[in-house]
Amino acid sequence: MGVTKTADDYYRQMAQLLPLGPAWDADLNAGIHDVLRAAAQEFARVDARAGDLLSEVVPTGVRELLPDWERVMGLPDSCTLLQPQFWQRRAEVVRRFGAVGEQRPAYFIQVAALMGYPDARVTEHRAPRFGRSRFGAARWGTWQVQFLWTLHLGGRQARGLRWGAAVWGNRFGVIPGNEVECVIRRYAPAHTVVLFDYET
Repeated sequence: MGVTKTADDYYRQMAQLLPLGPAWDADLNAGIHDVLRAAAQEFARVDARAGDLLSEVVPTGVRELLPDWERVMGLPDSCTLLQPQFWQRRAEVVRRFGAVGEQRPAYFIQVAALMGYPDARVTEHRAPRFGRSRFGAARWGTWQVQFLWTLHLGGRQARGLRWGAAVWGNRFGVIPGNEVECVIRRYAPAHTVVLFDYET
């Protein structure tokens, strides 16, 4: 929404719309303008409230309707932290709202980046096959190794807790990987097994 109108804006607008005549003259009947000022206050309040509600239409600006957005998105679920903070709850709603889903490695890298692991990368393992194996390449496992892939998450989570950016009672030095592992496993192709490497 554009600029929100103030009570003075509404008062001036209503005063200009008054019909001509002695009943509406400010000098002869001051009470009518008191009524206009009171109505202008209410119109300004409703206008400001409408602006607040318009920001709740999309999850990126949600504040008051977060519980409703969570209900629509099926949150909290088994992958949600036990007691997430407000910004974590909103970030999960935004992620679910915009999620499309794919089976390409780039999608899982993007999911990991959105969850605070910007250095994530994927390694797809290949089974050794006659005529396709190269000298010096990894040749471990059987044909089932082709269904393994590793998500390297890099170091600590980008939004991890640290001195000066945490609240009393939060733990330092913890890699909160349970959430990202749960989400990646949920969206991973059903025939694959994903391994996680935090590279600490």
